[in-house]
Order: sequence, then structure tokens, then C-alpha cells
Amino acid sequence: MRIVKSMSFDAAHYLDHDPDARPYARLHGHSFTLEVVIEGEPQAETGWVVDFGDVGEALQELHDALDHRLLNEVEGLERPTLENICKWAAAKLKPRFPGLAEVRVSRPSIGETCIHVL
Repeated sequence: MRIVKSMSFDAAHYLDHDPDARPYARLHGHSFTLEVVIEGEPQAETGWVVDFGDVGEALQELHDALDHRLLNEVEGLERPTLENICKWAAAKLKPRFPGLAEVRVSRPSIGETCIHVL
């Protein structure tokens, strides 16, 4: 089975590594959605793969680190692409949730998503 929980955050970033100086080299912001997928069998004593409350607490910690921030200043996100945000979030969550199967980060307003499969 797989359970899925998501959260949203708003943040700014810039991606100045592009030699063509595309618009995203300038400081700009997005509304992001971060979604985690945890795989496993329901525990006999609870009936849950994991407690959604525990997942919610972990996502709140990520929210606090990311929301209304300049992502380039977040340790480990100096180049905050969707791909790197996925990897960063997975590294934070995997020790707490060994069944972590996927992390998805999207910018719904522009139809872009990255899926990190673990």
C-alpha cells in the first residue's frame, strides 16, 4: 500500500547558472506543492502504514524551513531546482520514514513537477 500526504509553501528563488540568462535567473517566487508517498503494509496493531499525524509533523518541519524563504539561502538548497528540492526533502524524510517511496515537488500554476523515486 501507499499513502500520500502533501503540503504547500510559497518561496522565492533564482537560478543564475543558466548561460542564456533566462528570466528565472532573476529573483522570483512560486507557490509549490510538496507531496510524499510512503509505501508499506498496514501495521496489525494500528491498521496504518504510518500515522498521518507523524507525516504531518514532518511536513510541518519542512514547511517551516521553506515557506516564505529565499530557497537559495536554505542550507543544502543553494541551487533550488525542483530536482534539488525533491532530493533535499527526501534526505530529510527518509530517516524518519524508511518506506518513503517518492517525493514530488510541483509548481501547479505553471504545470511543472519533479518526481524523485527512491
